[in-house]
Amino acid sequence: MAKEKEIKKPASMQGGDAGKGHHYDASDISVLEGLDPVRRRPGMYIGTTGIDGLHHLIWEIFDNSRDEAMGGFCNDIEIVLLPGNRIRVADNGRGIPVDIHKKTKVSALETVMTTLHAGGKFGGEGYKVSGGLHGVGASVVNALSVYCKAEVHKDGGKYMQEYSQGKKKTSVKKVGSSKLNGTIITFEPDEEIFKDIKFDWNTVVAHIRQQAYLVKGLKILIIDARGYEDKIDDSDVFYFRELNLELPSTSFYFEGGLTSLVKYYNKLQKPIQNSIFYVEKEMDDVGVEIALQYVDDIVDRIIPFANNIYTAEGGTHVTGFKTALTRTLNTYCKKNEMMKESEGGFTGDDVLEGLTCVISVKLREIQFEGQTKAKLGSVEAQSAVATIFGEAFASFLEENPDQAKAIINKSILALKARKAAKAAKDSVLRKGALEGMTLPGKLADCQSKSAEESELFLVEGDSAGGSAKQGRDRRTQAILPLRGKILNVERARIDKMLASKEVRALVIAMGTSIGDTFDLSKMRYHKIIIATDADVDGAHIRTLLLTLFYRYFRQVVDAGFIYIAQPPLYKIKKGKEVNYAYSDEEKVKLIGKETDVTEIQEAEGPEPVEGLAEEDEEKETKARSNKVHIQRYKGLGEMNPEELWETTMDPAHRILKKVNIEDAEEANKVFEILMGSEVPPRKSFIQSNAKLAEIDI
Repeated sequence: MAKEKEIKKPASMQGGDAGKGHHYDASDISVLEGLDPVRRRPGMYIGTTGIDGLHHLIWEIFDNSRDEAMGGFCNDIEIVLLPGNRIRVADNGRGIPVDIHKKTKVSALETVMTTLHAGGKFGGEGYKVSGGLHGVGASVVNALSVYCKAEVHKDGGKYMQEYSQGKKKTSVKKVGSSKLNGTIITFEPDEEIFKDIKFDWNTVVAHIRQQAYLVKGLKILIIDARGYEDKIDDSDVFYFRELNLELPSTSFYFEGGLTSLVKYYNKLQKPIQNSIFYVEKEMDDVGVEIALQYVDDIVDRIIPFANNIYTAEGGTHVTGFKTALTRTLNTYCKKNEMMKESEGGFTGDDVLEGLTCVISVKLREIQFEGQTKAKLGSVEAQSAVATIFGEAFASFLEENPDQAKAIINKSILALKARKAAKAAKDSVLRKGALEGMTLPGKLADCQSKSAEESELFLVEGDSAGGSAKQGRDRRTQAILPLRGKILNVERARIDKMLASKEVRALVIAMGTSIGDTFDLSKMRYHKIIIATDADVDGAHIRTLLLTLFYRYFRQVVDAGFIYIAQPPLYKIKKGKEVNYAYSDEEKVKLIGKETDVTEIQEAEGPEPVEGLAEEDEEKETKARSNKVHIQRYKGLGEMNPEELWETTMDPAHRILKKVNIEDAEEANKVFEILMGSEVPPRKSFIQSNAKLAEIDI
């Protein structure tokens, strides 16, 4: 038995007089001044220092310009992605004030850029409605940038101040005259804060497109000037486009507002109501704007905004909407005797099925939960949305009986499907319980009971399953072979899904249950690894599995438990040396440029001929040692257990791709296109992206 080590407590933790050697007084309290708290704890202000936090810097500066537009002071915003990781945002708003602030005794511009909780959004008449909750947007971006410059055109003058890591480099100074009004902010994120600085064009465009729909009559131009260093010359221009350079760009301008946004989200869907419902009204200083349309689908899309900020986690405005929607449809259905009493009434899930809805509320005093503003907390929004929407939607149903009937029938179908799905699910779970929750017979489970270290490999067919079972680490690796292609669950409810043996086996193996009884804490494996063949069928099976996880086990994906294995494409043998190549580029690199193409073979060459002269035998041996033998793997079943372990399953050498969802709405759209029932959108997608495909002929 190992001898235990005696651990002595530090003097400061011991009782009596032992801690008298260290005094704990005011000198031990750290006070962070200026913007130091932001640099010390950036996650508190932008959520993360990863890729999302990096883009959040753009949103903070853009929000300030957009707030000017919401107040009617601005109608033109330009965003430029510059070389050297710099971002430039210009607007034709009123311009940040530059006169001396009475309290700080410095220019208001300097105050806004270098002081937390300073801005025109705290009382006063600067903004009636704004998205910048805490007034920390510009100062936080400044604090987290190695370089930042503010330019203001106002009252006939042009003013400028530069900063680094939140500290001013010069005082605010007038650098010229100007007939324009507006603000230009240029910043470069600090590599000390952000380890991977790479702005994504598609992410920026998707976010700004959304914002353009929300502010009627606002023109927004996005320019990608990266890679054009030789052409860049922004000397004394207000808008970058004034340079007349032919650069990649995207512009947005919408007059339709939320109705246009609903049309955009539903462009790949089949509507079941002819017109889009729309209401815009104010109640108790809360502006409410809602547009919705039902489509022939089984998923819902609720896109909520508060002061034009996308609240991904919902909040009080969404709660008020859902309550009013369920109540209004139940009332209408009962009044018109459209449902049997035995069927009960609609639940929230029933009336949400197939719904696309955009909710936008505007409040003067707004409260979010957290600095990143992902969830609205203002209680007055709930009652305002419920009242305004409830009354307007009830009138819409009365005035449009045909559309009301279509919506009610859609909800009744969802209600019946919900009950059927619940019966099917309960049957599966009840059967499992009677059998002691017996795991699928074809599952080769691992020995470990710790989910944190356990892995489940989903492999294609019995052949790959056999190799994987023999080559695995039995302690931590489980194998579940899948026979054929699983059900496409894109438009399938739980009852049909659980009728599939392959899907049911996977659900039981995971241990989380499904639907309203799903429990992530019961997950039996913290790595589910999709290991399919490197061919068209393998890619299809992989897509079907990803669709299943995205639609019915989204929390598993969000938790980071889904991975895709990367088996090698080639086994390359030169003499006694064996290497594996995971791509054609890697194959070329391993073979070497000097290798004669005639020496590349798909199989082992003949053995040396006996009876050769010693000199000839030596030449033959040398020639064979220089030859390269390549084996192309078409599937995991072609590998023996040792090869499969060494290349695909051994944690020390394998390559895994972690599945994550950077843009849920874009992911949703892609799944609809690829796995939905509409052929034209899928055909268009394939034609548009054909050149990006890696084709194995």
